[in-house]
Amino acid sequence: MMSADSISAWHPMARSADVRPGANIVAGFALGQELALWRSADGAPQAWENRCPHRSVRFTLGQVVENRLSCAYHGWQYAAGSGQCTRIPAHPDMPPPSNLCAKVFRAVDAAGMLWVNLAGEAAQAPPQDDVVPVGWSFCRTLAVHADAPSVRDALARRGFASDTATAAWHGPLGQYGTVALVLDAQPRLAFIHLWTDAAPGTAAMKTLHIAARSLRSEIEEEESRRPQSAA
Repeated sequence: MMSADSISAWHPMARSADVRPGANIVAGFALGQELALWRSADGAPQAWENRCPHRSVRFTLGQVVENRLSCAYHGWQYAAGSGQCTRIPAHPDMPPPSNLCAKVFRAVDAAGMLWVNLAGEAAQAPPQDDVVPVGWSFCRTLAVHADAPSVRDALARRGFASDTATAAWHGPLGQYGTVALVLDAQPRLAFIHLWTDAAPGTAAMKTLHIAARSLRSEIEEEESRRPQSAA
């Protein structure tokens, strides 16, 4: 098992299945950092600052070209892994400057999620598949207009307990066992990724979806009543 300090550097961003090899680019946020999530053609997960270093255009407007990410503006291409610019279409015979690189973060797959480490500390172990119990199904992701600490407090008040080894929250939702992972996306915006022991397509899963929507509404209602600090 990893330590709590280790897992805290990693952020659950998106379902692994939603980021397809050599295909789509998914936008994400963690601690206010805007990210472009994608996979090279060989399936390796990538998490980059969502900004082309040439003209600062968002990478999420571009496209994946095999093992490279291509900016939508001038088509400059950057290599998976290193973020190094490898091609400038307007000057195909000119070697790109060696210092022209996209900002790259560590990314791994675990427990059916793509996780990102913003700290840049290679010594910190990535999360493992045991974050979520074997055989459990993904339920849904909730976008909640509240800060992450408020979301965690709300889960605790509803009987969820934090696993200090994995940063997962275990508790009841709609009378079914649930695991929740909380992503601190932006100020006053958090995401809750939910797994359950209920089987997909069952009445139990439908009940959980209803309970999840109610949970979001309750947390946002509580957040609206909480005194806000002065800007």
